[in-house]
Amino acid sequence: MKIGFDAKRAFMNTSGLGNYARSLLKSLHTYQGLGNKFHLYAPKLRKSRFYQSIRSSGKFQLHTADTGLYKHLHGAWRSYGVTQSFNKERLDIYHGLSNELPFNIKSSTAKSVVTIHDLIFVRYPHLYPWIDRKIYDYKFRNACDNADKIIAISQTTKQDLIDLYNIAPQRIEVIYQCASDQFLEETNENKKQAVRQKYSLPPRFLLYVGTIEERKNLLSVLKAVRQLKDKDVPLVIIGRKTEYMKTIQAYITKYDMNTRTQFLGIIDNNELPYFYQLASIFIYPSIFEGFGIPVLEALLSSTPVITSNTSSLPEAAGKNSILVNPTNDEEIAEGITKILNDDDFANRMKTLGLEHAQQFHPQHTSTQLMQLYNNLKN
Repeated sequence: MKIGFDAKRAFMNTSGLGNYARSLLKSLHTYQGLGNKFHLYAPKLRKSRFYQSIRSSGKFQLHTADTGLYKHLHGAWRSYGVTQSFNKERLDIYHGLSNELPFNIKSSTAKSVVTIHDLIFVRYPHLYPWIDRKIYDYKFRNACDNADKIIAISQTTKQDLIDLYNIAPQRIEVIYQCASDQFLEETNENKKQAVRQKYSLPPRFLLYVGTIEERKNLLSVLKAVRQLKDKDVPLVIIGRKTEYMKTIQAYITKYDMNTRTQFLGIIDNNELPYFYQLASIFIYPSIFEGFGIPVLEALLSSTPVITSNTSSLPEAAGKNSILVNPTNDEEIAEGITKILNDDDFANRMKTLGLEHAQQFHPQHTSTQLMQLYNNLKN
């Protein structure tokens, strides 16, 4: 088959939707490359490690908005002009990886698929500017209305599409997000200890990975850490700061928690697996997630997880993680204490968590994707 993908996020986003796109494309190349040709459409290309791997693979053909009128109108190319290539290349399938499709997708002979990650902007409108909500809603609805098949990355997202957008259930297929292949590699002890030394990480620490924003709910983690009797297990925080950081910093200052927290901001993505492997516990009490990829990354790193009992997070975490009310800091503190003080319990969480995570292996998810593409083509 000839399969096209909206690859803007794969080349331009360093996290989130970018990680989803890169992991999906790599998994298809690795496990489903035989007999298939992949076309990547992106307004422009960032010369990253991903770009280099794509260029050297021989399985991907790149298409950019680098000629004619669209050279300076990237948005128009991605929304309209790109479909001219679909017919020229005789694509069988075009897959929008990040919630949208070209507005004129029906003018193409290719069957269309769109991945919808979440409808958080509908559920929690106060977290998004008015204009962003309007743009998202227009693009998401257009994609859902025109796609031949919709992929939801969790059962939670599928149910939201049914409840909030009135999409017929049979049009939606759940295919979970897979983790990046770097979390499947064998542990490199030398690199792991190099990361510990570089960042002066203590023998035991708690870990949070995610954007520092209200929805991710870092404040509840800080409140839980403050309750711990063991003062020598700090919280290491990795992620991009937003306006919400002011709330976090105010709490840290008020309760003199500077020595119990370590902010690292955005780190090299290649170092991230070692943080998970070194951490005693990964804590992620997000209010709502479409899937929650950091939870999967932690499980694949054999790290005990404490996360929310809401939205899709129980799907990602499995029954052997500790699931809490994300706004109940006492529950979070109790979970931390239990894991830190009971080695047998912690080891059982590591073993069973890793076992649960295997259902999200890229070989499994890529097989599901290819089956969907084949069903559409036929």
